[in-house]
Amino acid sequence: QVQLVESGGGLVQAGGSLKLSCAASRLPFGSYAMGWFRQAPGKEREFVAAITWLGDSTYYADSVKGRFTISRDNAKNAVYLQIDSLKPEDTAVYYCAADQSSARLRRGLYAYWGQGTQVTVSS
Repeated sequence: QVQLVESGGGLVQAGGSLKLSCAASRLPFGSYAMGWFRQAPGKEREFVAAITWLGDSTYYADSVKGRFTISRDNAKNAVYLQIDSLKPEDTAVYYCAADQSSARLRRGLYAYWGQGTQVTVSS
């Protein structure tokens, strides 16, 4: 079955940076759009970023534009999320997701998702 495994989370001070990674297996990776979502305590899961299967288009939630960068390496079956200028409100579990449509990802829909990686930002 499809597996998406996130890594790279941790505890970081406000203003710092992290790079999250997601490794995909048993997935025709080059045919899937990839995305990142996050869920803070007591809140619903929210869309963060998405990238098309070719990597030629990227999309971001307004709250992260200019600070987050999504990228992918189809040769490595991996997608990344560079997070800069971290804020305490970025604290959440970050999930990697896959779908054949980047439009669906942007609407919060996805075919596959991982178990998440915790990002905690201290003030």
